[in-house]
Amino acid sequence: MVEQHTVKRFDAELNNLRSLVLKMGGLVQEQIEGAIKALDDEDLDAARHIALRDQLVNRYNVQVDEDSVNLLARRQPMGSDLRLIVALEKTVADLERIGDEAAKIAQMVLRIYDSGGTAPNHGLLRDVPAMAELALRLLTGALDAVARMDTDKALEVARRDADLDEAFGAAIRHLSTYIMEDPRNMGHAINAVFILKALERMGDHSKNIAEYVLYYVKGKDIRSIEGKQATDLAVTSA
Repeated sequence: MVEQHTVKRFDAELNNLRSLVLKMGGLVQEQIEGAIKALDDEDLDAARHIALRDQLVNRYNVQVDEDSVNLLARRQPMGSDLRLIVALEKTVADLERIGDEAAKIAQMVLRIYDSGGTAPNHGLLRDVPAMAELALRLLTGALDAVARMDTDKALEVARRDADLDEAFGAAIRHLSTYIMEDPRNMGHAINAVFILKALERMGDHSKNIAEYVLYYVKGKDIRSIEGKQATDLAVTSA
């Protein structure tokens, strides 16, 4: 009976750790949405709020690290329990980086609209909404995979990151056209590149999170394996 109670407490601690990670994920999603809205609305106050709120994301990161270390020290987990803690620790590291990218977008809003210069041609930012929507979809999918440890959802996220990479490439080509038509667009085009690159990196980090789910469930790290071989490994049992 004592052993059963100990196992139940450990399961509860693991569930609490995962819940904390998912709360952090929800906050990061809000950061992305807020940064994009601040850009759309040219809202400097909102952009400053998003940039400052990144500190809260970092606090979640610290809390999960502390809880993970305590669990490792007290429980000395093995097998799948150990993989879960490792996967969650790695997940918060990528979530923290996604939060940093959202803060960068907020900072770019300040650079673009608080400089006293002329506002950019809206065409320079035309690809941002679609890329932001795709980046958010990838992050949401990755967090859903973490919540249910769903390998199918994780694989979908890992595969769809290529869509965001393709959208980034197309956006850069559009910006090049604007620069060739009028070199005076160069400054704002560079700002736009920073925003687009931040969104593209969010996809990379979401893909990482999806791969941590595959690592936990399958016991295999597929990040260094490319193409069909990685897919075959992910869909087969460990």
